[in-house]
Amino acid sequence: MLAAGGLMIRKMVDVSREREARILAELAAQENESGPAVWMEQGAPYIDVELLTPNEYSRPQIPIEEIRGIAIHYTANPGATAMNNRNYFENLKDTHETKVSSHFVVGLEGEVVQCIPTSEISYATNSRNVDTISIECCHPDETGQFNEATYDSVVKLTAWLCLRFGLDTEDVIRHYDVTEKNCPKYYVEHPDAWEEMKADIGRQLEEDKNRIGNEN
Repeated sequence: MLAAGGLMIRKMVDVSREREARILAELAAQENESGPAVWMEQGAPYIDVELLTPNEYSRPQIPIEEIRGIAIHYTANPGATAMNNRNYFENLKDTHETKVSSHFVVGLEGEVVQCIPTSEISYATNSRNVDTISIECCHPDETGQFNEATYDSVVKLTAWLCLRFGLDTEDVIRHYDVTEKNCPKYYVEHPDAWEEMKADIGRQLEEDKNRIGNEN
């Protein structure tokens, strides 16, 4: 009886893995139909796609079945570049130091590096990993405030993601809003600055919608 039960459990696990693999393949195929050039036409900043090597510490390849939000973070390492942070995530496959990552990192010059496909989860926003796209943002100093180039790219990237996945500014959150962690630091400590950023994202989103509407 125990042997039969064990066989049934193994079959259930196999079915679950097959389902996850199918969902992941379907979502990846949809994403691969476009790319940075097409995304820029839709309002995104240029995105340098530098995907992490699949591994259990930073890219577990667990599919997102529904995207319900965009989570904004800060890197907490002043002066580090987008690629510095991307490479830290990559090296976790060897160091096994922790489990952490992000879909995108926005750098000090406004550069955007994509680490994980939007069809997969990242390890960034705790209980909301399962349904949010995460954006890590570089900052020049300990205040955590984004410089102008970073800020502008974050606004454009977030608005484009909202447009792409049918979200609104109400769906844009801080890491703080999930766990009360002081992240993104400046925009937790200065709520008015956070509301201003959301308003800027909203204006960019409307601009993107209007442009696409005019093109059609």
